[in-house]
Amino acid sequence: MSLVRLGALGVGSFFCVAVLWGAVQPRDAVVPDPVKALYKHPHAIEWVHNGAGNLGITGTFDRKQLQRGFQVYKEVCSACHSINRVAFRDLADLGFTAPEIKAIAASYEVPSIDDKTGEPATRKGTPADKFPLVYPNEIAARAAQNGALPPDLSLIVKAREGGTNYIHSLINGYADAPASWTVPDGLYYNPYFKSLNIAMPPPLAADDQITYVDGTKSTREQYAKDIAVFLTWTAEPKLEARKETGLAAVIFLLIMTGLGYLSYKKVWADVKRKSA
Repeated sequence: MSLVRLGALGVGSFFCVAVLWGAVQPRDAVVPDPVKALYKHPHAIEWVHNGAGNLGITGTFDRKQLQRGFQVYKEVCSACHSINRVAFRDLADLGFTAPEIKAIAASYEVPSIDDKTGEPATRKGTPADKFPLVYPNEIAARAAQNGALPPDLSLIVKAREGGTNYIHSLINGYADAPASWTVPDGLYYNPYFKSLNIAMPPPLAADDQITYVDGTKSTREQYAKDIAVFLTWTAEPKLEARKETGLAAVIFLLIMTGLGYLSYKKVWADVKRKSA
């Protein structure tokens, strides 16, 4: 038994010495991450749909801005990116009329089945259809984009840290890479992108690239704001209704709390008088 105890004591002592030795040894210098050194967080902007102070409690979408954002998407972004979770009829929320929506839907070809042969076919879109995919599958998308996969933009604002601010900063963030950073061929430097090197070319590189239907001045900054707000709407089309419901619920609970407190005072006032 004594030998067993001595053996256990020896193993424990060795373990303690090893831990202490590791604790006092100097550590290797930490090599700084060049990506973290160059990465920039999105600029914070006060958006109308977030309400005063960006609190998110109130605020509504600017319909004219949503329509401009849709124009930016349709004329530029739709060449590579889908918004397949959005139906054409949802554009009514942007202020488009029924005839306008019908015309927009008819300008797209959506997948269908030939009634006579049963073979895959296409047809003109209807308001009930969703925006069709740009590419039929991931393989086709990567083949067309030199290996890159353009994401569907329907929920991109919810999928990226920074949301609306991220989209705005990313579009405006293309710049020349610093001397300390190497950009591979076919990629572009953007400090707001997680890895700094992005496969998407600058989509909105200059002013007057788009002529707005409503006559708004065409600038790169305006493009970035409008498409960022539009993609916020595609990710949260019921944002305004949710805020209205939430605010009404808070007001209702405050009223009920007040009534409950007054009832409490009324009921217990008689009890306290009788017990006094």
